[in-house]
Amino acid sequence: MASISSQLEELYMSTSRKDMNETLTDILLAACVTPALMPERLLMEHILLVSVLHHSVGLEVGAHFLETVVRQFDKTYSQLDATDKECDNLVSIIAYLYNFHVVHALLVFDILKKLVTRFSAKDVELVLLVLKNVGFALRKDDPLALKELISEAQRKANAEGEHFQDQTRIRFMLETMLALKNNDMRKIPGYDPEPVEKLRKLQRTLIHSSAGGSDMKLRVSLDSLLEAECVGRWWIVGSSWSGAPMIDDHGNKTTTPSTKGEQYSSKMLELAHKQRMNTDIRRNIFCVLMSSEDYLDAFEKLLRLGLKDQQEREIVHVLMDCCLQEKMFNRFYAVLAEKFCSHDRRFQMTFQFSLWDKFKDLANLSSRSFSNLVQLVTHLLHRKCLSLSILKAIEFGELDKPKVKFLKQVLSKLLKETEPEDLVNIFGRISGIPKLGMLREGLKLFISHFLLRNIQTEQTEQVKVLKDRAEVATKAMEARDAKIKL
Repeated sequence: MASISSQLEELYMSTSRKDMNETLTDILLAACVTPALMPERLLMEHILLVSVLHHSVGLEVGAHFLETVVRQFDKTYSQLDATDKECDNLVSIIAYLYNFHVVHALLVFDILKKLVTRFSAKDVELVLLVLKNVGFALRKDDPLALKELISEAQRKANAEGEHFQDQTRIRFMLETMLALKNNDMRKIPGYDPEPVEKLRKLQRTLIHSSAGGSDMKLRVSLDSLLEAECVGRWWIVGSSWSGAPMIDDHGNKTTTPSTKGEQYSSKMLELAHKQRMNTDIRRNIFCVLMSSEDYLDAFEKLLRLGLKDQQEREIVHVLMDCCLQEKMFNRFYAVLAEKFCSHDRRFQMTFQFSLWDKFKDLANLSSRSFSNLVQLVTHLLHRKCLSLSILKAIEFGELDKPKVKFLKQVLSKLLKETEPEDLVNIFGRISGIPKLGMLREGLKLFISHFLLRNIQTEQTEQVKVLKDRAEVATKAMEARDAKIKL
């Protein structure tokens, strides 16, 4: 496995990622889905290989494989035959992608809900297959979602159970669910976590030295995967797209630039003109953005333009303009911005200055551009590409309505969507720095006055999360100050 994954990583470095993703997916699915009786151990090893590449090469490897598997599952499931084993294999693949930390529990629960909703004999069989493979992991990750699923399954069994010839299978499914609820592994026949644990240990060995982040799970729903061609692949860092989203108004698609990267289609150049890309440099940057396969392709092509100093800063300005003009927020721009920020600090500084210009002009932004700016800023703060110090350009003592609205949306989104330990890092970055004292006081006052004041009487789960995380953020900003006083 070590040798195979190492050689595949080398191929990824020397070959088009798009070609590699498509070829690898085709080969693995031919090996794992079509055989009527796929040995479980062999299936797990194939998926382990995907997970290793997903963590070491990049998220787009697992994302492409996952999307293809889910599409095939949806197609097979809609034409399902009671004896069809392809669907079993596809469901097992998704379960093991979850087991090896490629995908979040959200997708597995979506599939279980879909199976319980239809509730045929085959659906019950597939539910049992999933629960046997990953039931206890689901219980650990989201016990509330599992409890809701069990309640729905019990309701369906009571309503439709008498129509089944095989009552034993339904009883067995309900007993299995009850065993999961009570964390009783002994009552699930054939349950053996050892093979998966052994492969997880191997996985940790193989990706130990990789450059991947600690959290590489794709948090994506079933509907989002099936609608990816329409809504974009916003859930991945490395979000690929088919054609330029700005050109879909009349069904026009761009043509690929020539190998020299200097000639673009007339439609592409016309669009560049409409977007006021009025210099050769801005036009070239715009055309690269619109014609790239994914963010890595765009990043490499933009660096190859060989721009210097002021010319190079145009990359940030064009990227920002494109991001804000999209009809819906497209994470392609956010992850490309993240890549440039991690590449060199000079891009961080250019993004900071460009954002300051936007902060001054908030009142004149359209609602669409305003929303896209909120999401871009939140993404860059969440990924720690930029520090909260970018907000020091906002005068907290002279806040107008657009600035209040902007700060409320950014801070609410950041607090709700960021785990407490990450919030400590994000807000702790501005702690103990004397020249950021006014910013810290402004943020603390804004959080207590604008974010929390009007929700004090509400007791919903979301409100509780917001209050708890606001407290974490406030303490993180005060952490170094307290040490200095001591």
